[in-house]
Amino acid sequence: MSAPSKKPAEDKVLAGAIDEARAAAIELAGEDKVGAHAAFVLEDVRLGTHRFVCTDPGYRGWCWAVTLARVPRGRAATICEVVLQPGDDSLLAPDWIPYAQRLRPEDVSPGDTLPYVPHDERLVTQDADTTSESDEDFDEMGLGRKRVLSPAGRAAAAERWYAGKAGPNTPGSRRAKAKCTTCGFLLKLSGSTSHMFGVCANEWSVDDGRVVSLDHGCGAHSETDLPQSSGDWQPSAPVIDEFDIEPFDLKNS
Repeated sequence: MSAPSKKPAEDKVLAGAIDEARAAAIELAGEDKVGAHAAFVLEDVRLGTHRFVCTDPGYRGWCWAVTLARVPRGRAATICEVVLQPGDDSLLAPDWIPYAQRLRPEDVSPGDTLPYVPHDERLVTQDADTTSESDEDFDEMGLGRKRVLSPAGRAAAAERWYAGKAGPNTPGSRRAKAKCTTCGFLLKLSGSTSHMFGVCANEWSVDDGRVVSLDHGCGAHSETDLPQSSGDWQPSAPVIDEFDIEPFDLKNS
């Protein structure tokens, strides 16, 4: 069995074709974009690549790679391709992420339509096996709806709501003197989330119409009030400083 052919150590014809390679790079990029010769790499038998520094400010660390070849026993190099390649410290664009994966809830505007997700882990179909669900977790069968929330969907929503602006950890909620669970304006939710959340029905509250946690709070609680004054103090009449009033002659205006 014959030993595999080894890659040649050098090719003087290709290695010496620096001017030809530079001319090919300049023809593609322009003379002001091609800098000093950086390296020569023998890729294979009678196939090599010259690299030149790219001087374009927008491509710091990149280089022009000019690949050349020659025929057997040939004394002239032939240009194969010229490409712009990044170096080890080049500034590169981030990995491509499909638009559907980059889209965030805050990017959606009124009237936008989202693409259909056939296999959404937050949802289960009505004919799915629900024997693992308790009656409390699946007390409404969603008649007329093809899919309903899955356990993962309910858990994700609960975590998001509880950690958000209607949870117990906002500055306003921490200052509140009473919690939503004792407020008369709280509308309880049904199902498995009823023990954690409700909907605010107070038009004077900043949370009106929003889902709030039962341990959330605000200054519009139905059972709170401002401290009553003792009645001994009476506000004084307003003081008008007439010395700072500038007269204005209407006759000469």
